[in-house]
Amino acid sequence: MENRTEVTHFILLGLTNDPDLQVPLFVTFFLIYTITLVGNLGMILLILLDSRLHTPMYFFLGNLSLVDFCYSSAVTPKVMTGLLLGDKVISYNACAAQMFFFVVSATVENFLLCSMAYDRYAAVCKPLHYTTTMTTSMCMWLILGCYVIGFLNASIHTGNTFSLVFCLSNVVHHFFCEIPAVMVLSCSERHVNELVLIYVASFNIFFGVIVIVISYIFIFITILKMRSDTGHRKAMSTCASHFTAVSIFYGTLIFMYLQPSSSHSMDTDKIISVFYTMVIPMLNPMVYSLRNKEVKSAFTKTVLKAK
Repeated sequence: MENRTEVTHFILLGLTNDPDLQVPLFVTFFLIYTITLVGNLGMILLILLDSRLHTPMYFFLGNLSLVDFCYSSAVTPKVMTGLLLGDKVISYNACAAQMFFFVVSATVENFLLCSMAYDRYAAVCKPLHYTTTMTTSMCMWLILGCYVIGFLNASIHTGNTFSLVFCLSNVVHHFFCEIPAVMVLSCSERHVNELVLIYVASFNIFFGVIVIVISYIFIFITILKMRSDTGHRKAMSTCASHFTAVSIFYGTLIFMYLQPSSSHSMDTDKIISVFYTMVIPMLNPMVYSLRNKEVKSAFTKTVLKAK
C-alpha cells in the first residue's frame, strides 16, 4: 500500500510574494473592507431606523447588505492578516468553514438578485397589484428560500470538496479556500466531484440568469409602452444599476466555476476573485442604494436626528 500523510492544514499563497507589494495591498484591502463594512452595515441600520424604507425593495436591499457583509468578512480579514503578518497557514477545519460561509453568501446573493428582479417586475409591470403581490409573507418566503438554498448548496459543495483525500501537497494557489483551488490538491480521483461542482453551480447560475432575463424582458416591454419620459428615465436607471451589478457578479462566477480545472489559470483566477469577494460587496450599497433619493433623504433625516 502507498504511504500517505493526510493534510491537517493548508498554506495560502496569497496574491503575491513580492514584499514591496505587501503593505500597499494591505492598505488597499483595508480601505475596501472598511468601506464595505460602513456601507453595508450603515445601509442595514438606515433601513431599520426609517419607516419610509420598510418596503419590499428595501427589505431585499437590507438582506443583500447583510449577505455582502458576510461575503467579504469570510475572506478579507484572513487575506489582510496574511499580508500584514505573513500568516498564510489555515487549518483544515478553518478552510472548510471559510469555504462553507463563502458559498452560502454567494448563493444567497445569487437568489436575492433573482428576488429583486421579480420585485422590480411586479413594481413596473403590475403596479396596481404590487401591494397584493409583494406582501410581507411573500417577501419572507422569498428571503427564507434564498437562505435555505444557500445553506443547502454550501453543504453540497463543502462536503463534495472535503470528501476528497488530501495528501502531500497542501499549498493552495489562491488567497482563500476557493473550491477549484482546493480541489486540485486532492490525490484521489476527483472527476465526479468536479462534475458535481460544475452541474450544481451551472444550475444555480443559469436559474438566476434566466429569472433575471425573463423579468427584464417584461420590464423593457412595459417601458417601451410608456408615454412618459420621466417614467422611461426612472425605469432605465433602475435597470442600468441592476444590470451593472448582475453582469459583474454572474460574469465572474461563470468564469470561475463553469470551466474544467485543467483550463484554470490560478493567477487569473486570483485577480478575478478579488472582484467578487471584495469589490462587489463594496460597490453594491452604492449601486443599489446610495444613488437613491429615498435613501439620501432617510440618511439626512437620521443624521439630523442624531444631532
